[in-house]
Amino acid sequence: MFLLCLALGVAAIAGVGSLARGLTEGLAREGRTILGGDAAFSLTPNEATPAARATLDAKGRVSEVATLRSMARAASGDAALVELKAVDGAWPLVGAATLDPALSLGDALAEKDGVWGAVADPALLARLDLKLGDRFRIGSLQFEARARLTAEPDRLSEGVGFGPRVVIGEAALRASGLVQPGSLVKWTYRLVLPDGARGDAAVADTIAAVEREAPDSAFDARSRLNAAPQLERNVGRFTQFLTIIGLAALVVGGVGVANAVSAFVDRKRETIAVLKSLGASGGTVFLIHLAQVAALGALGIAVGLVVGASLPFVAIAALKDVVPLPLAPSIYPRELGLAAAYGALAALAFAFWPLGRAHDVPVAALFREHVAPERRLPRFGYIAATAALAAGLAGLAVFAAYDRRIATIFVGATLATFVALRLVAWAIMKLAARAPRPRRTELRLALANVHRPGALTPSVVLSLGLGLVLMVTLTLIDSSIRQQLSNELPARAPSFFFLDIPRADREAFAGLIRSKAPEAKLESVPMLRGSFVSIKGAPPDEASINPESRWALKGDRGVTFADAVPEGSRVVEGEWWTPDYAGAPLVSFDRKLGKALGLSIGDEIGVNVLGRTITAKVANFREIAWETIGINFFMVFSPNTFAGAPYMNLATVTFPGGGGDAQEFALMRDATKAFPSITAIRVKDALTSISAVVGNLAIAIRVASGVTLVASVLVLAGALAAGHRRRVYEAVILKTLGATRKRLLAAFAAEYALLGAITAVFGLAVGSVAAWGVTVGIMGIDFAFDPVGAGIAALGALALTIALGLVGTWRVLGEKPARHLRSM
Repeated sequence: MFLLCLALGVAAIAGVGSLARGLTEGLAREGRTILGGDAAFSLTPNEATPAARATLDAKGRVSEVATLRSMARAASGDAALVELKAVDGAWPLVGAATLDPALSLGDALAEKDGVWGAVADPALLARLDLKLGDRFRIGSLQFEARARLTAEPDRLSEGVGFGPRVVIGEAALRASGLVQPGSLVKWTYRLVLPDGARGDAAVADTIAAVEREAPDSAFDARSRLNAAPQLERNVGRFTQFLTIIGLAALVVGGVGVANAVSAFVDRKRETIAVLKSLGASGGTVFLIHLAQVAALGALGIAVGLVVGASLPFVAIAALKDVVPLPLAPSIYPRELGLAAAYGALAALAFAFWPLGRAHDVPVAALFREHVAPERRLPRFGYIAATAALAAGLAGLAVFAAYDRRIATIFVGATLATFVALRLVAWAIMKLAARAPRPRRTELRLALANVHRPGALTPSVVLSLGLGLVLMVTLTLIDSSIRQQLSNELPARAPSFFFLDIPRADREAFAGLIRSKAPEAKLESVPMLRGSFVSIKGAPPDEASINPESRWALKGDRGVTFADAVPEGSRVVEGEWWTPDYAGAPLVSFDRKLGKALGLSIGDEIGVNVLGRTITAKVANFREIAWETIGINFFMVFSPNTFAGAPYMNLATVTFPGGGGDAQEFALMRDATKAFPSITAIRVKDALTSISAVVGNLAIAIRVASGVTLVASVLVLAGALAAGHRRRVYEAVILKTLGATRKRLLAAFAAEYALLGAITAVFGLAVGSVAAWGVTVGIMGIDFAFDPVGAGIAALGALALTIALGLVGTWRVLGEKPARHLRSM
């Protein structure tokens, strides 16, 4: 049990760390292919100016790519949201696009007989029931589906989309009517440096030179070293979560280590007595047995490291055709060393206490411990060493974490759970000792077993409680997320988001919606894109900002203007401007983000919008109800800020009570047919895509948390095995006094049922509180209690306790009294 508990936790941490490192290394190794060049410079929604483009052209070979969301419509009238990608003749600069059939990209995208070609994700062809050679419409143009897109070299760098990919030529995009002032088009310029100037330093120098020579371009620059930053951040966060689950398994296994060491010391009682009677000091006895435990611990850690190190190799063999991620399996000493350190600290922290208790126990007490067990605390030195090792384990967990705040919360919650479980065990024993004695012999014996010296109560409650708390927490978090996605959000969210509504078509679009869906609610606001240029007069990179909020300063953000407070917002600090305000530009900020950026009322921010830098003063802070998924923006400017500027409109359409599929699809067909440049995002489809991602993550989390459950089972079995010797002694005495096997079995079953039931109730309560804290406090969503899922976990824990207890008890009851009586 010692080996299994330690190896399992170390293997989980080593495996997760090695897998994440392999993915990070793969991203770095394939960074040039993933990014599509040595560097990439992005703009939204405007193209680079001729001067900025000339600056890029002077540095090396450049390819221009435009990405946006649009609608693809088949001749049947069916429509689907697509991730549209328009490429020039130089794309791809690195890697290759794979088409089926194997055409050249130029032939696949060329204009033939007045019709442009397109290559599409097979999912789009299936969704619109199209075959190769069929035509479909995007914007104002018809396209012919000439090939299936089976591989795209730079797909990972562009993030996750809501629809299937369609690739067209850049000239076709410009002829489609989709590119208008304010359209949400992202223009990316991939750059390949000349041969001999592609080192990491050369790439960094090139990016710095472009920013210096084209200071007003507002480029969002990336190098091949951070080709997919969003993916890397998500990998880091998910790795931390899985590592925390691995640590939980290791901590649960630590209880098993303590139980195993206690059983080891118990079995060595006669040896220790002989050593002490021959003059061995308590310190010598401690070191002898510590050396044995350390040797066994080293073996367990080694087994865990071997299993963990092999995980990336197993993963790439099993998932290479399922998950197209650039995994680079290898042996990673840092990750394995970290896992070994976790294992060593956990093993020593949980072993010192039971080993230390043997130091001062007198020889006579060791011989008579069967009938007069003596329980005392170890010496202060052992207590201090245990505390120092536990603090080292906690410090390592925080120091090595991706997000130290989350790791600190985990450490605090683990410590609190340990203390709470120990108090629960103490309370159970005290209550059992003071409870009235039942008349039935079996129940009286079960109650006595709960509180007697050497009772299994603390071990069972600790080993079962930790695993159960984690399982209930994860189950309820999962159910809350699913409740939010499947019930609450669809009920409150709009039915559609309509993007890129031209300013000139706003009234015509509103008239169409009123005529086709008179019962629906239409909301429309202007929408522009802007990037931060300055915060309180300083460049964003120099501003003192919480690292967790720096995401807001990267790339472009949606901005709008309004003369009244937007619906779903309320001003909580400062004053809103008057409808006829005509002074210097003002801006309203989301309170949470504004405070995170260090802003106060009256501070100034600089935002680049449509190539022009707007300097605006913070007039007020708003509290925004983001959970409604309605139209709202972090930044809302006073209307005079953008007087005369070209912009698009963003609109939402909400059917009262939620629309039916037929009703929504009909409106989407009518709207996109009448206004080909408009993009319709059906919220139900978006939520379905998100639910699929969440479902896949939930599966991965359940598999990982299963490691903790296995550790709990091992620890519980180890706790019962640790008490085997004492149970044999008791069973022999009771059978000698006339107890039948049936009565002893009933007594032990009642004891395990009582311990399992109380622990299950505790795990259910604490797990529910933990899940509530995560969902409400961290995720910001409503908590949904799932009685079925939580109940299954609790009942499973109860059944597991009884089953394992009775399996061990059956062996005890099979012992022959005579053999044991002769040795007493």
